[in-house]
Amino acid sequence: MRDIQNEADHRGIAIDEVGISGLRYPVTFDDGHTRQHGIADISVTVGLQADRRGTHMSRMIALVHEEVATLAPQELPIALKRGLALLESPTLAVTLSLPIATTVTAPASKRQSWQTHDVTITGRITPDTCTVTTTVTTDVTSLCPCSKVISDYGAHNQRSEITLTVTGTADEPYPLAIHEIVDLLRSAGSAPVLPLVKRPDERVVTMQAYDHPVFVEDIIRDISLACRKRGLNHAIRAKNLESIHSHDAIASLTHTG
Repeated sequence: MRDIQNEADHRGIAIDEVGISGLRYPVTFDDGHTRQHGIADISVTVGLQADRRGTHMSRMIALVHEEVATLAPQELPIALKRGLALLESPTLAVTLSLPIATTVTAPASKRQSWQTHDVTITGRITPDTCTVTTTVTTDVTSLCPCSKVISDYGAHNQRSEITLTVTGTADEPYPLAIHEIVDLLRSAGSAPVLPLVKRPDERVVTMQAYDHPVFVEDIIRDISLACRKRGLNHAIRAKNLESIHSHDAIASLTHTG
């Protein structure tokens, strides 16, 4: 059968990325600490040589099924190297996004519940480099320092979304595990967000937030400082879903050591 996409192309134009996106596929995430099953949203792209008309998209599905359906971030560079050979390409990128849940404990009642976080793992390989980025987004409570200072009593607070991306290399692809990222993010706000809160827990969390007011700038600086102490290349974005303003407050930074 004629393989048209494998034919030569004479226009002499290479393509940076071509492949598939929006693939929903069963994945088992297992980093040695957290093991969960879910449906991931996946993209696979390659760099296409100037003399190639098309890439092998069916092979991309095979790559997902055979190499990353069990997703161990530490082993992603190995899967990427195998993918290069399978797809006959100089570069390859694989991105998987899925929710990961961790157990959290209420401070007073000690009741446990599941808190879900959005996770994205991206692996990229070229002839010279291989990187793995781990991105985690979770929620915290933030209380406004200005509101606390100017008010006779009380202060406005809100839920905040924090996203941290940590970049690893082929030698250390997964320098900070997801559960460690979650712990770091949840400690950066005024108080944690909890799915299951009894009245004694609500009292503790409310007072904790009042005792630890933070601006959105404070949140990302504290997280960046913790990452720098670990020698991590990272990017942070925080958004306060403001409770008394008609806008949100945002902040972001990127650090490469």
